[in-house]
Amino acid sequence: MSRTRGGGRHLDEDDIRVRARGGSKPRTRNRPKHEGAVEGMVTAVDRGRYRCLVDGVPVVAMKARELGRGSIVVGDRVDVVGDLSGRADTLARVVRVRDRGSVLRRTADDTDPVERVIVANADQLAIVCALADPAPQPRFVDRCLVAAYDAGLSPLLCLTKADLAAPDELVRVYEPLGVPFEVLSPEGGLEGLRERLSGRTTVLVGSSGVGKSTLVNRLVPGTDRAVGHVNAVTGRGRHTSTSAAALPFEGGWLIDTPGVRSFGLAHISPEDIVAGFADLAEAAEGCPPGCAHQPDAVDCAVGAALGRGELDPARVASLRRLLASREGDTDEPEA
Repeated sequence: MSRTRGGGRHLDEDDIRVRARGGSKPRTRNRPKHEGAVEGMVTAVDRGRYRCLVDGVPVVAMKARELGRGSIVVGDRVDVVGDLSGRADTLARVVRVRDRGSVLRRTADDTDPVERVIVANADQLAIVCALADPAPQPRFVDRCLVAAYDAGLSPLLCLTKADLAAPDELVRVYEPLGVPFEVLSPEGGLEGLRERLSGRTTVLVGSSGVGKSTLVNRLVPGTDRAVGHVNAVTGRGRHTSTSAAALPFEGGWLIDTPGVRSFGLAHISPEDIVAGFADLAEAAEGCPPGCAHQPDAVDCAVGAALGRGELDPARVASLRRLLASREGDTDEPEA
Protein backbone atom coordinates (compact mmCIF):
# COMPACT_ATOMS: atom_id res chain seq x y z
CA MET A 1 0.00 0.00 0.00
CA SER A 2 1.37 3.43 -0.90
CA ARG A 3 0.40 6.80 0.54
CA THR A 4 0.33 10.31 -0.80
CA ARG A 5 2.43 13.06 0.74
CA GLY A 6 -0.57 14.23 2.77
CA GLY A 7 -1.05 10.78 4.32
CA GLY A 8 -3.94 9.56 2.16
CA ARG A 9 -3.81 6.38 0.16
CA HIS A 10 -2.55 6.47 -3.40
CA LEU A 11 -4.48 3.92 -5.42
CA ASP A 12 -2.93 1.75 -8.08
CA GLU A 13 -4.34 -0.98 -10.31
CA ASP A 14 -3.95 -3.64 -7.60
CA ASP A 15 -6.47 -1.77 -5.42
CA ILE A 16 -9.27 -2.16 -7.96
CA ARG A 17 -11.54 -5.10 -7.24
CA VAL A 18 -13.44 -6.64 -10.12
CA ARG A 19 -16.65 -8.54 -9.46
CA ALA A 20 -16.79 -11.90 -11.19
CA ARG A 21 -19.40 -12.22 -13.89
CA GLY A 22 -20.57 -15.51 -15.25
CA GLY A 23 -17.65 -17.85 -15.65
CA SER A 24 -14.94 -15.20 -15.29
CA LYS A 25 -12.52 -15.29 -12.37
CA PRO A 26 -11.77 -12.37 -10.04
CA ARG A 27 -8.35 -10.80 -10.30
CA THR A 28 -5.68 -12.08 -7.99
CA ARG A 29 -2.35 -10.79 -6.79
CA ASN A 30 -0.74 -14.09 -7.77
CA ARG A 31 0.94 -13.61 -11.12
CA PRO A 32 1.45 -16.55 -13.49
CA LYS A 33 5.04 -17.83 -13.54
CA HIS A 34 5.07 -18.72 -17.25
CA GLU A 35 7.76 -21.33 -16.67
CA GLY A 36 7.54 -22.42 -20.30
CA ALA A 37 8.29 -18.96 -21.70
CA VAL A 38 10.96 -18.67 -24.38
CA GLU A 39 13.51 -15.85 -24.56
CA GLY A 40 13.43 -13.48 -27.52
CA MET A 41 14.73 -10.09 -28.57
CA VAL A 42 12.51 -7.14 -29.48
CA THR A 43 13.47 -5.97 -32.97
CA ALA A 44 10.70 -3.43 -33.62
CA VAL A 45 7.76 -1.77 -31.86
CA ASP A 46 4.68 -0.72 -33.79
CA ARG A 47 1.48 0.59 -32.16
CA GLY A 48 1.41 -1.81 -29.25
CA ARG A 49 2.77 -4.77 -31.19
CA TYR A 50 6.26 -6.08 -30.57
CA ARG A 51 8.23 -7.85 -33.25
CA CYS A 52 10.50 -10.36 -31.54
CA LEU A 53 13.09 -12.80 -32.80
CA VAL A 54 12.54 -16.07 -30.95
CA ASP A 55 14.88 -18.95 -31.78
CA GLY A 56 15.49 -17.35 -35.16
CA VAL A 57 11.75 -17.02 -35.92
CA PRO A 58 10.15 -13.54 -36.28
CA VAL A 59 7.14 -13.45 -33.95
CA VAL A 60 4.57 -10.70 -33.35
CA ALA A 61 3.53 -10.30 -29.72
CA MET A 62 1.46 -8.11 -27.45
CA LYS A 63 2.33 -7.13 -23.87
CA ALA A 64 0.78 -9.22 -21.12
CA ARG A 65 -1.54 -7.28 -18.84
CA GLU A 66 0.47 -8.10 -15.74
CA LEU A 67 3.40 -6.06 -17.07
CA GLY A 68 1.43 -2.87 -16.50
CA ARG A 69 2.54 0.35 -18.16
CA GLY A 70 6.27 -0.34 -18.20
CA SER A 71 7.81 0.35 -21.58
CA ILE A 72 9.27 -2.29 -23.87
CA VAL A 73 11.79 -1.02 -26.40
CA VAL A 74 13.90 -2.30 -29.25
CA GLY A 75 16.82 -4.32 -27.92
CA ASP A 76 14.96 -5.62 -24.89
CA ARG A 77 15.39 -9.28 -24.01
CA VAL A 78 11.96 -10.64 -23.21
CA ASP A 79 10.20 -13.89 -22.33
CA VAL A 80 7.41 -14.83 -24.73
CA VAL A 81 4.57 -17.37 -24.56
CA GLY A 82 1.76 -18.40 -26.88
CA ASP A 83 1.91 -19.01 -30.60
CA LEU A 84 5.61 -18.82 -31.52
CA SER A 85 5.22 -20.23 -35.03
CA GLY A 86 5.61 -16.85 -36.69
CA ARG A 87 2.71 -17.57 -39.03
CA ALA A 88 0.65 -14.68 -40.35
CA ASP A 89 -2.21 -13.49 -38.12
CA THR A 90 -0.77 -15.18 -35.01
CA LEU A 91 -0.05 -13.31 -31.80
CA ALA A 92 2.16 -14.23 -28.86
CA ARG A 93 2.52 -12.49 -25.48
CA VAL A 94 5.50 -10.83 -23.84
CA VAL A 95 5.27 -11.86 -20.19
CA ARG A 96 8.62 -10.68 -18.81
CA VAL A 97 11.27 -8.11 -19.62
CA ARG A 98 14.73 -9.23 -18.56
CA ASP A 99 17.20 -6.97 -16.80
CA ARG A 100 18.77 -4.46 -19.16
CA GLY A 101 22.52 -4.28 -19.58
CA SER A 102 22.36 -0.69 -20.81
CA VAL A 103 19.73 1.92 -21.58
CA LEU A 104 20.12 4.86 -23.97
CA ARG A 105 17.80 7.70 -23.00
CA ARG A 106 16.97 11.19 -24.13
CA THR A 107 14.42 13.85 -23.24
CA ALA A 108 12.40 16.06 -25.58
CA ASP A 109 14.43 19.07 -24.43
CA ASP A 110 16.80 20.02 -21.64
CA THR A 111 14.05 20.95 -19.19
CA ASP A 112 11.64 18.07 -19.83
CA PRO A 113 11.58 15.70 -16.80
CA VAL A 114 10.21 12.78 -18.85
CA GLU A 115 12.85 10.37 -20.07
CA ARG A 116 12.40 8.53 -23.35
CA VAL A 117 14.17 5.19 -23.55
CA ILE A 118 15.48 4.86 -27.09
CA VAL A 119 16.97 1.36 -27.04
CA ALA A 120 18.13 -1.23 -24.54
CA ASN A 121 21.16 -3.51 -24.36
CA ALA A 122 23.31 -1.76 -26.95
CA ASP A 123 27.06 -1.52 -26.34
CA GLN A 124 28.03 1.04 -29.01
CA LEU A 125 26.56 4.36 -30.13
CA ALA A 126 27.29 5.33 -33.73
CA ILE A 127 26.78 9.08 -34.15
CA VAL A 128 26.10 9.80 -37.82
CA CYS A 129 27.14 13.31 -38.85
CA ALA A 130 27.14 14.71 -42.38
CA LEU A 131 30.11 16.78 -43.50
CA ALA A 132 27.82 18.81 -45.76
CA ASP A 133 24.16 19.01 -46.82
CA PRO A 134 23.29 19.51 -43.97
CA ALA A 135 26.28 21.23 -42.39
CA PRO A 136 28.12 19.48 -39.53
CA GLN A 137 26.50 19.84 -36.11
CA PRO A 138 29.21 19.52 -33.45
CA ARG A 139 26.84 20.55 -30.65
CA PHE A 140 24.59 17.63 -31.53
CA VAL A 141 27.64 15.35 -31.54
CA ASP A 142 28.63 16.66 -28.10
CA ARG A 143 25.17 15.84 -26.76
CA CYS A 144 25.31 12.32 -28.13
CA LEU A 145 28.75 11.77 -26.63
CA VAL A 146 27.48 12.81 -23.20
CA ALA A 147 24.51 10.44 -23.58
CA ALA A 148 26.80 7.60 -24.69
CA TYR A 149 29.11 7.97 -21.72
CA ASP A 150 26.17 8.23 -19.33
CA ALA A 151 24.69 5.00 -20.73
CA GLY A 152 28.02 3.16 -20.70
CA LEU A 153 28.16 2.87 -24.50
CA SER A 154 31.30 3.17 -26.60
CA PRO A 155 30.96 6.09 -29.05
CA LEU A 156 31.75 5.90 -32.76
CA LEU A 157 31.63 8.90 -35.09
CA CYS A 158 30.43 8.19 -38.65
CA LEU A 159 31.23 11.12 -40.94
CA THR A 160 29.10 10.84 -44.07
CA LYS A 161 29.09 12.67 -47.43
CA ALA A 162 32.88 12.97 -47.60
CA ASP A 163 32.46 13.49 -51.35
CA LEU A 164 30.98 16.92 -50.56
CA ALA A 165 33.39 18.21 -47.90
CA ALA A 166 36.58 17.31 -46.05
CA PRO A 167 36.43 15.87 -42.50
CA ASP A 168 39.52 17.72 -41.24
CA GLU A 169 37.82 20.12 -38.80
CA LEU A 170 35.69 17.51 -37.03
CA VAL A 171 38.61 15.09 -36.91
CA ARG A 172 40.75 17.84 -35.35
CA VAL A 173 38.22 18.25 -32.54
CA TYR A 174 37.28 14.67 -31.74
CA GLU A 175 40.32 12.53 -32.58
CA PRO A 176 42.36 13.91 -29.61
CA LEU A 177 39.47 12.92 -27.33
CA GLY A 178 39.88 9.28 -28.29
CA VAL A 179 36.59 9.11 -30.18
CA PRO A 180 37.00 6.59 -33.02
CA PHE A 181 35.69 7.71 -36.39
CA GLU A 182 35.09 6.51 -39.93
CA VAL A 183 34.92 8.77 -42.98
CA LEU A 184 32.30 7.63 -45.48
CA SER A 185 31.41 8.54 -49.04
CA PRO A 186 29.08 6.95 -51.62
CA GLU A 187 32.09 5.15 -53.08
CA GLY A 188 33.86 3.86 -49.99
CA GLY A 189 34.57 3.73 -46.28
CA LEU A 190 32.44 0.71 -45.45
CA GLU A 191 35.27 -1.77 -44.89
CA GLY A 192 36.63 -0.09 -41.77
CA LEU A 193 33.13 0.58 -40.48
CA ARG A 194 32.13 -3.06 -40.88
CA GLU A 195 35.03 -4.08 -38.68
CA ARG A 196 33.94 -1.68 -35.95
CA LEU A 197 30.33 -2.90 -36.11
CA SER A 198 30.95 -6.63 -36.40
CA GLY A 199 29.89 -8.65 -33.35
CA ARG A 200 28.51 -5.63 -31.50
CA THR A 201 25.07 -4.18 -30.82
CA THR A 202 25.24 -0.69 -32.26
CA VAL A 203 22.53 1.96 -32.17
CA LEU A 204 22.76 4.61 -34.87
CA VAL A 205 21.57 8.14 -34.12
CA GLY A 206 21.67 11.29 -36.19
CA SER A 207 19.75 14.31 -37.35
CA SER A 208 17.40 13.97 -40.28
CA GLY A 209 19.11 14.10 -43.65
CA VAL A 210 22.62 13.07 -42.57
CA GLY A 211 22.44 9.79 -44.50
CA LYS A 212 21.81 7.39 -41.64
CA SER A 213 19.17 5.28 -43.39
CA THR A 214 21.23 5.31 -46.59
CA LEU A 215 24.15 3.96 -44.57
CA VAL A 216 22.01 1.19 -43.08
CA ASN A 217 20.78 0.20 -46.55
CA ARG A 218 24.39 -0.03 -47.76
CA LEU A 219 25.46 -2.14 -44.79
CA VAL A 220 22.42 -4.44 -44.93
CA PRO A 221 21.25 -4.66 -48.56
CA GLY A 222 17.55 -5.33 -48.95
CA THR A 223 16.63 -3.54 -45.74
CA ASP A 224 14.90 -0.71 -47.62
CA ARG A 225 14.92 1.81 -44.79
CA ALA A 226 13.17 4.93 -46.11
CA VAL A 227 15.53 7.62 -47.42
CA GLY A 228 14.66 11.32 -47.57
CA HIS A 229 16.19 14.52 -48.90
CA VAL A 230 17.46 17.71 -47.32
CA ASN A 231 15.38 20.85 -47.75
CA ALA A 232 17.43 23.34 -49.77
CA VAL A 233 15.97 26.31 -47.85
CA THR A 234 16.10 25.13 -44.23
CA GLY A 235 18.99 22.71 -44.54
CA ARG A 236 17.01 20.12 -42.60
CA GLY A 237 16.13 16.63 -43.63
CA ARG A 238 12.73 15.02 -43.56
CA HIS A 239 12.09 12.36 -40.91
CA THR A 240 12.17 9.15 -42.96
CA SER A 241 12.56 6.24 -40.53
CA THR A 242 9.57 6.55 -38.20
CA SER A 243 10.49 3.86 -35.68
CA ALA A 244 13.55 2.05 -34.40
CA ALA A 245 14.42 -1.31 -35.93
CA ALA A 246 17.09 -3.89 -35.05
CA LEU A 247 18.78 -5.70 -37.93
CA PRO A 248 21.12 -8.71 -37.63
CA PHE A 249 24.61 -7.76 -38.78
CA GLU A 250 27.73 -9.95 -38.87
CA GLY A 251 27.30 -11.58 -35.47
CA GLY A 252 25.77 -8.50 -33.88
CA TRP A 253 22.95 -6.02 -34.40
CA LEU A 254 22.42 -2.64 -36.02
CA ILE A 255 19.63 -0.58 -34.48
CA ASP A 256 18.47 2.21 -36.75
CA THR A 257 16.52 5.00 -35.03
CA PRO A 258 14.36 7.81 -36.39
CA GLY A 259 16.17 11.05 -37.19
CA VAL A 260 15.89 13.63 -34.41
CA ARG A 261 16.21 17.40 -34.28
CA SER A 262 17.07 17.58 -30.59
CA PHE A 263 18.69 15.32 -28.03
CA GLY A 264 17.62 16.51 -24.58
CA LEU A 265 19.81 15.69 -21.57
CA ALA A 266 17.54 16.71 -18.69
CA HIS A 267 18.07 13.30 -17.10
CA ILE A 268 21.85 13.78 -16.80
CA SER A 269 23.34 15.78 -13.95
CA PRO A 270 25.52 18.85 -14.69
CA GLU A 271 28.51 17.01 -13.21
CA ASP A 272 28.06 14.10 -15.59
CA ILE A 273 27.60 16.47 -18.52
CA VAL A 274 30.96 18.08 -17.72
CA ALA A 275 32.50 14.61 -17.45
CA GLY A 276 31.30 13.97 -21.00
CA PHE A 277 33.62 16.73 -22.23
CA ALA A 278 36.86 14.85 -21.66
CA ASP A 279 39.01 17.77 -22.84
CA LEU A 280 37.39 20.17 -20.36
CA ALA A 281 36.77 17.92 -17.37
CA GLU A 282 40.32 18.20 -15.99
CA ALA A 283 40.17 21.99 -15.97
CA ALA A 284 36.72 21.87 -14.33
CA GLU A 285 38.19 19.99 -11.37
CA GLY A 286 39.67 23.30 -10.23
CA CYS A 287 36.26 25.00 -10.10
CA PRO A 288 34.44 25.71 -6.83
CA PRO A 289 31.53 23.37 -5.93
CA GLY A 290 28.39 24.05 -7.94
CA CYS A 291 30.22 26.14 -10.54
CA ALA A 292 27.99 26.89 -13.54
CA HIS A 293 31.04 27.32 -15.83
CA GLN A 294 29.40 30.36 -17.45
CA PRO A 295 31.34 33.52 -18.41
CA ASP A 296 30.21 35.31 -15.23
CA ALA A 297 30.96 32.38 -12.89
CA VAL A 298 33.28 33.40 -10.03
CA ASP A 299 36.62 31.55 -9.82
CA CYS A 300 35.68 29.28 -12.75
CA ALA A 301 38.79 27.30 -13.68
CA VAL A 302 37.35 26.53 -17.12
CA GLY A 303 37.03 30.24 -17.86
CA ALA A 304 40.55 30.89 -16.58
CA ALA A 305 42.00 28.13 -18.76
CA LEU A 306 40.07 29.50 -21.72
CA GLY A 307 41.52 32.95 -21.10
CA ARG A 308 45.03 31.47 -21.12
CA GLY A 309 44.35 29.88 -24.50
CA GLU A 310 44.52 26.34 -23.14
CA LEU A 311 41.04 25.25 -24.23
CA ASP A 312 39.17 25.21 -27.52
CA PRO A 313 36.70 28.15 -27.45
CA ALA A 314 34.13 26.20 -29.51
CA ARG A 315 34.17 23.33 -27.04
CA VAL A 316 33.78 25.63 -24.04
CA ALA A 317 30.92 27.42 -25.81
CA SER A 318 29.22 24.07 -26.45
CA LEU A 319 29.50 23.08 -22.78
CA ARG A 320 28.24 26.44 -21.56
CA ARG A 321 25.32 26.43 -23.97
CA LEU A 322 24.32 22.91 -22.95
CA LEU A 323 24.47 23.65 -19.23
CA ALA A 324 22.53 26.91 -19.66
CA SER A 325 19.90 25.12 -21.74
CA ARG A 326 19.29 22.65 -18.92
CA GLU A 327 18.44 25.61 -16.67
CA GLY A 328 16.15 27.11 -19.29
CA ASP A 329 18.44 30.15 -19.61
CA THR A 330 18.82 29.97 -23.38
CA ASP A 331 16.97 28.73 -26.40
CA GLU A 332 18.97 25.83 -27.73
CA PRO A 333 18.55 25.74 -31.53
CA GLU A 334 17.19 22.56 -32.99
CA ALA A 335 19.91 20.22 -34.18
